[in-house]
Formats: sequence, structure tokens, C-alpha cells
Amino acid sequence: IENEIKLLTAEIERLKNFGCLGVSPSLEGLRDENAKLKYRLNFLQKSLQEERSKTAKSMININSCLQEIFGAAIQAAYPDLENPPLVVTPSQQPKFGDYQCNSAMGITQILLKTKEQKVSPREIAEKISKNIPANECIEKVEIAGPGFINVHLRKDFVSKQLSSLLMNGVQPPAVGKRKKVVVDFSSPNIAKEMHVGHLRSTIIGESMCRLFEFAGYDVLSMFQGRKRFDTEEEFKKRAYQCVVLLQSKNPDFIKAWELICDVSRKEFQKIYNCLDITLIERGESFYHEMMKDIVKEFEDKGFVQVDDGRKIVFVPGFPVPLTIMKSDGGYTYDTSDLAALKHRLCEEKADILIYVVDSGQSVHLQTVFAAGQMIGWYDPKVTRVAHAAFGVVLGEDKKKFKTRSGDTVRLIDLLEEGLKRAMDKLKDKERDKVLTAEELKAAQTSVAFGCIKYADLSHNRLNDYVFSFDKMLDDRGNTAAYLLYAFTRIRAIARLANIDEQMLRKAAREEVLILDHEKEWKLGKCILRFPEILQKILEDLLLHTLCDYLYELATTFTEFYDNCYCVEKDRQSGQIVKVNMWRLLLCEATATIMAKGFDILGIKPVQRM
Repeated sequence: IENEIKLLTAEIERLKNFGCLGVSPSLEGLRDENAKLKYRLNFLQKSLQEERSKTAKSMININSCLQEIFGAAIQAAYPDLENPPLVVTPSQQPKFGDYQCNSAMGITQILLKTKEQKVSPREIAEKISKNIPANECIEKVEIAGPGFINVHLRKDFVSKQLSSLLMNGVQPPAVGKRKKVVVDFSSPNIAKEMHVGHLRSTIIGESMCRLFEFAGYDVLSMFQGRKRFDTEEEFKKRAYQCVVLLQSKNPDFIKAWELICDVSRKEFQKIYNCLDITLIERGESFYHEMMKDIVKEFEDKGFVQVDDGRKIVFVPGFPVPLTIMKSDGGYTYDTSDLAALKHRLCEEKADILIYVVDSGQSVHLQTVFAAGQMIGWYDPKVTRVAHAAFGVVLGEDKKKFKTRSGDTVRLIDLLEEGLKRAMDKLKDKERDKVLTAEELKAAQTSVAFGCIKYADLSHNRLNDYVFSFDKMLDDRGNTAAYLLYAFTRIRAIARLANIDEQMLRKAAREEVLILDHEKEWKLGKCILRFPEILQKILEDLLLHTLCDYLYELATTFTEFYDNCYCVEKDRQSGQIVKVNMWRLLLCEATATIMAKGFDILGIKPVQRM
């Protein structure tokens, strides 16, 4: 924006001079162009102000700040090194400070290999430390062991960031240019009910969309409906013939297909409503008109071979070719997936394209992506096209999750069972005696669907995971039940102290957050790690990192609450004698971060549980 403002300003000056000199035969035209440029300049200046305002309110990624600081220090200490290692991580133990820079060991190896200089890591660490530029976040650094640089943060810096969080709310970290992201997930089969196999793609894909949206990206979430073929050979043969007639736009087949799609769509929507999923349907039929052009494009580029009547494309590095047209003239999944890829890249203009599909499709998708690169649709250095693969859902017997009769578990049955068990859990805790009917229903929905989602998202998506209602509804350990109960308790602290939202907002503007107690300091730092957690997930798409962080935040809060009185009461009467407002603000900051974490995970907390 700043560069365009400079160019526009220069052009306006140029036009003004033309007008003064009377060089142009059309002075009126010059005035019109000048006015348009001034309008554009005004718009851009406002945009720049908005961007700067957003940046000022954004939560600071402390890890990124430290990387910039140490990157500058390494550059100053060793200006001749190209791409030196830059490793900054949170410290695992308080005695080693708050963060660590572990670059010295790597630089030692580079100096030895490239310059044949033998320098100890400790000596390198000392040289880096002496070149640290002036900054607002580091209190002091210490060199430990073979060359670790331990970083101690300034308490006033942490306190200031917490106050900013409380005044501005949870703002996304600045991510630069607003990019367009397309996420393909869920992929139910037309004319078949959604089953437990669709659970992971739906939950993971929705959460990824929420994360990218919060980070400020333009997100398009969609599923690509699939056709159904049974295993019976005679049925499969007839089905293939019907598909060819459907693709050739036979009106009777189109009418029947639309009817089937409508019925399927209504059933899918029941599931999506329960899980609070929002997406756009882009079935294979959406891309049908493009498939003929896809085949022609590959033919024109000389990539097509004919094999027994089929048109196939070999992609270098992949043993199995893509079949883009069958011998009967029909198209395949390969054709529709290529058409979808091109449409998302060339029509939707996606900067980031993510397919949330099970690991079994990895080779197929990588072949399709490579074909897209081969034909010139995108450059992987510019456009990110990724397969967010995931493992399968297992039963407690460690085999694929099935019913007792061996059938695939229907997703609607799973959700209804979750609701039943959540209500049983709430009644066991006698919550039905203290909550209104409306509050009890809200708590049931929150626990049931929250636990199902969290059980999935808290596991590394690359691995299989065991589905167990008993474990996911346990209110101990890293579960949604534990976190939801913790959240409602935190929210209740201020309410029980008769402190309302307006009083908290006033205190956030006026109070200094004191972080003298070790548990206050630990909690404050943990709260501010939220942006770096999100940044990591934007890079590797592993959502369990957010779950681990929320659990760490909740347990760190418990340590703080057990050791630091927020509200002091008279032991005899139980009357409130003192409210430590800065500690209530730490409670509020914790709850605010947890609420945003829940929102990204698609979990709806309640105020009373």
C-alpha cells in the first residue's frame, strides 16, 4: 500500500504540472484523471491507517519478535554467513529463563565446514549476545552449558501485552497480505448416509477454516460430493453406463440425479447443523463442463497416451498414470479432481489450497498436484497446495470403528449416542438440580459435540485414534469436558465477586497487571504464547498443538488460582473483604484466550455447567 501511495502521489504531481504548462490538448481529461487518482489515493491512505490500527491491536508473537532480534544479532556478529540457523524456543524450565536461542551450535558446524574455523559454541553465543539490538522485550540474557542463550523477558513488557489483550480482545497476529484459502473437506457420498469415516475430515476441515478466517485470510470452505458404486459387478456395470448418460446430459437421468442429491443434501445438513459446520457444495457435476477442456489441454500439451481406448497421463516420479477419459468416453475421479484443481487455482485464484482427505488418498492427490505443476497451473514456490492427511477412527479393540454387527457406524447415531451419554454425565453430577431446563440442554449439547470434536482434534491427525465415549467424557485430563468445566469456573470467579464486565473493562484500562508471584508470571507468559501457537498451526496444519496449549493454559491457571488469592473472604462470615483486581484480570485474560481457542476448534462453551 505504501509503495502504491508513493506512485500515486508522484503521478498526481506530474498531471498537475502538465495542467499548469498547458501541455495536454485535453485539460478536462487531465482533471478527470487527477480526480480519479486522488480518490484512489484517499482510499489507500484510509486502508493504510486501518492496517496500522489492526497491527497496533494485534497480539504480538513473542517468539517471532525474539527471532527478529536474534536474527539481527547473528547478522551483526557474523555478516558473512548465509542463512545461519535461527532457533528460538520457549524454555522448558523456569530456571533457564523464558525462551532460549539455540543457534550457536549450528553456527559452529557451519564455520567449521565452510571456513574451516574451529570456534566453540559458547564463544559464538557470547558474540551473538553482545550484538543484541535495543528492544522492549528482553530483560537480560545468560549463556548456559555449551552455548544456549537463555532469555529473560521484561515483566513490564508482558504486563503491557496482557493489558492490550484485555482492552482490544483477542486479535489475530499480523500475517501480511490477505490471501485466499480454499479448503476441501467432508466429501460425503451421494445416496449414502454419512458414517464415522466422514467424521475426521469434517471436524478437521471446519477447524482449519476457522483458524484461517481468524488469521485474516479469505476462506472458501467446500466439499466435493462423490458418486456411489457398490461392489457387485453387475450393478457397477450399470452404474458406469448411467454415469456416461448423466455426463451426456440425458434429461431423465439428470432429473433423477437431482432428486437423489436433494434427499442426500437434507440428510447431510442435519449432521452439519449438529456439528456447526458451514461449507459450500461443489460436487463433481459442478466441474463437468470443464472436464472436456481438461482432456483437450493435456492432449494439446502432448501429455496424453492412449491405452486400450483409455486416455492416460503419466506424471514424472509417479508409477500409476492418471486416467482422464475411459474407453467408453466417460470421465473419472482423476478428471474431476484435475478440473477442481484448475478451477480453484485459475478461477478462484486461491493462494493456499488444502485438501483434508484421509491418508489412503495421498498418492492419488500428490499425482494430481504434480500434474497441475507439470502443465503449468501453479508454481509451488508461490502457491501452497497441501494434502492435510489423517488416519482412521478405531474402536476400543484397535480395529476400524464398527457396530457390533460389523456395520459401519452411522454418524447421526454416533452424535445421538453422544447426546445421551452427555446428559447421563450431567445428571450423575446432579447438574439437573441446579440448572434450568434451557441451561441443561445447552450444557448437554456443548459437552456432547465438544467432546466428540476435541477427542479427534487433540490427536495428531496423521495417526489413527481410538474412539471412546468414556475417555472423551472424563472431566480429568486433556479432554473437552475438563476444559469446558475449567472455563465455566474461571468465568464464574468475577461473577461471584460481584464484578461485572464494565468494571473489568475499566480495570483493564487503569490497573497495572502485577506479575510478582511466580505463578502470576507463569500464567501471564502462557497466555501470550497463543499467537505463536496459531502461527505454528498455520504452517504445519496440526491442530492438536492448539488442544495441548489449551490444556496447558487450563492447568497453569489452576496452579495460579491455588496459590494466588483473587478474592479474599472473611473466614467466619464468608464476606468478601478484598478483591485483587489484577488477578481477576488474569482470570479474564485466560478465559478470553480459551474462548477464542474453543471457537477455532468449533466448540461452544456455556456460562453455567
